[in-house]
Amino acid sequence: MNCDRCQNPAAYTRKYSGEKLCSQCFSKSIVRKTAKTISKYNMIKHDDLVAVAVSGGKDSLALLKIINEMALTHSFKIKAITIDEGIPGYRNEALDIVRKFCNELNVEYKVYAYKDLFELALDEALDLRENEKTSSCSICGTLRRRAIDYAARDIGADVIATGHNLDDTLQTFVINMLSGDTTKIGWMDPDTSANDLRKIKPFCEIYESEIVFYAFTNDMPFQAEPCPHMNEGIRTEIREFLNSLENQHSGIKNNLYQSILKVSTSVKNSNSKEKTKCEKCGNGCTGNVCAVCSVVLKLKENQT
Repeated sequence: MNCDRCQNPAAYTRKYSGEKLCSQCFSKSIVRKTAKTISKYNMIKHDDLVAVAVSGGKDSLALLKIINEMALTHSFKIKAITIDEGIPGYRNEALDIVRKFCNELNVEYKVYAYKDLFELALDEALDLRENEKTSSCSICGTLRRRAIDYAARDIGADVIATGHNLDDTLQTFVINMLSGDTTKIGWMDPDTSANDLRKIKPFCEIYESEIVFYAFTNDMPFQAEPCPHMNEGIRTEIREFLNSLENQHSGIKNNLYQSILKVSTSVKNSNSKEKTKCEKCGNGCTGNVCAVCSVVLKLKENQT
């Protein structure tokens, strides 16, 4: 098979479109699609400082590579931020990969640890939880979001860019639906241009499998070791379910994503509850105390 764009030998076939691409044309298509998504949702503006959240996995490293290339020819700057949850035997490898990759790209980066920000590493927090049904992903995700917010403000960033792909969006939507947390669905709108600190997902319209191939075809190092806590939640089961559907019905993920955009916009427009400031930390929330402070305070109560 030859590439549909240049007639070189094809290396990848997009089943949902039937398009066959060589490695070079495939990589260019990912860069173009990322740039198109950024432009469509006005994700990055003139003179912005973009904090790229880099974990050491394929998605975040691919995003850093692509956004760094864009920054060289556009009027915005980037810095990388990495969150160290404090997971023994797991995070150290990723931190080393991030350090080497950022040095290779000549990108400034900084590491922020849970232990420094919350006085608790993740494993310590998990030991303190009262209810084992509260998954590690739930606690870790809450703390990570706050850590990323703190890191972005610390470096003076205007925008936070994360490597969440289309599959991540679909999985999060299903999780929110199953948990009955419909408010969060309104937060899934990719257009955050009205926010003071914008959080963007330039890969939100790209399949995870395509990010994997992009990383491999560009010989990018990334941490392949999965998080030791990843199977405590239901995300892995949902990922497998959606992948099974896609294998049988090519393009169904794209269809679901378009439905999510419509639902998210509707929920966002109908949700009139204004954000207030947390009584404990001053960050925005929808109640008196934000989710992060609630988690940390509860864990510290258990500690004593």
